[in-house]
Amino acid sequence: MTAIIRIALVILFLDNFVVGAWNAIWPASFYANFPTVDLTPPFSEHYARDFGTASLAIALLLGIAAVKPKAHFVIPAAAAYSVFALPHFFYHLTNLQGATVGEAILLTTANAAVALIGLFIILLTALRDRSAARRGLASARATH
Repeated sequence: MTAIIRIALVILFLDNFVVGAWNAIWPASFYANFPTVDLTPPFSEHYARDFGTASLAIALLLGIAAVKPKAHFVIPAAAAYSVFALPHFFYHLTNLQGATVGEAILLTTANAAVALIGLFIILLTALRDRSAARRGLASARATH
């Protein structure tokens, strides 16, 4: 289960790192070239750089959790990501005007997938640690 948690954390880390770095370093390029960004409000370098550096901060937490997948790193990192990803998904879900059918499907599916990955990581970590605690309790009972 830890391998799955790590893989999911790495996926979110890479997503946040790439998007965050692109926004923080080349905000105008991100706005001009990232698919469907042109469906959002007008370009603002300030907001793009802020979003980019916030994404890099979340990537840092996800990276630490991927290296050390203990619950006290994983759950806060995945929760921080989810605090961003869930409202982001709902924003795009309710603001699809101007999108082609293909763009709407791509945007909704991609945002839903990554939002669910954050929640999936939290659930898997809780299940993994509950299972480990039960095994430890059963082992302790067997030795007495």
